Amino acid sequence: MPSGPSTRSSPAPCAPSDASRPVVSLPGRRNRKVVAQRTAGELDAMAVAGALVARALQAVRDAAAPGVSTRQLDEVAEAVIRDGGGTPSFLGYHGYPASICSSVNDRVVHGIPSADEVLAFGDLVSIDCGSIVDGWHGDSAVTFGIGDLIPVDEILSRATRESMEAGIAAMVPGNRLTDVSHAIELGTRAAEQRHGRKFGIVEGYGGHGIGREMHMEPFLANEGAPGRGPVLAAGSVLAIEPMLTLGTVRTRVLDDDWTVVTTDGSRAAHWEHTVAATDDGPRILTLPD
Repeated sequence: MPSGPSTRSSPAPCAPSDASRPVVSLPGRRNRKVVAQRTAGELDAMAVAGALVARALQAVRDAAAPGVSTRQLDEVAEAVIRDGGGTPSFLGYHGYPASICSSVNDRVVHGIPSADEVLAFGDLVSIDCGSIVDGWHGDSAVTFGIGDLIPVDEILSRATRESMEAGIAAMVPGNRLTDVSHAIELGTRAAEQRHGRKFGIVEGYGGHGIGREMHMEPFLANEGAPGRGPVLAAGSVLAIEPMLTLGTVRTRVLDDDWTVVTTDGSRAAHWEHTVAATDDGPRILTLPD
């Protein structure tokens, strides 16, 4: 779940209860901060929660079809998470009423599943899901079509995933926070060149630290200059989640106080993985087991 105005926090989430210093001082260097590190065992524990999210997302994708409601998809995800020994991390989060965010077509993020929202051929669907296992969080999102997508929607989803992958590649010890942001932005611009069209990088929403809480410092923008912010060290973990549109970068929140839509009605896509920086390179913690 991306951090931003409609997650009931400022773009930089408040310090959570599981770590007194979610961004901590790097020993031996003055005024040098590091994104909080996890031990190898803690990363393994997070990977358990992440694998459960991956299973839930795959089950939702398998169930999604014309005539199926987004509420039914939410029920599928919740059953997978609970049957796997986890707890849905979205359910009840600042009052959020579901286990997934289901954002269809011009909905960017935080769409609330509904029995009245029935999927149809050609819909572009983004599903964001989180779980907690033994106190550790996993958070991931995918975008897919109901039936065949029109080419431009397929390109939008592919470009968003490519931007995420560019950000993942920058998750290496020694990089700084905005090196990841810059890599995501460069990934988007490279996708524009490959696919021959512009994409809007949604303003005001982005990734975040994650661990014993879903939203932790620091906030991770999806664009910006490199070389700024806290340092990534072995064991630092971020949720990387670009959101792109076919038009505007601007959004508004609907009257439900959650659902974020594009202001021009253009379609949007959202991809996310929880990723650790390690001495062996980036480790994606939300892959199937």
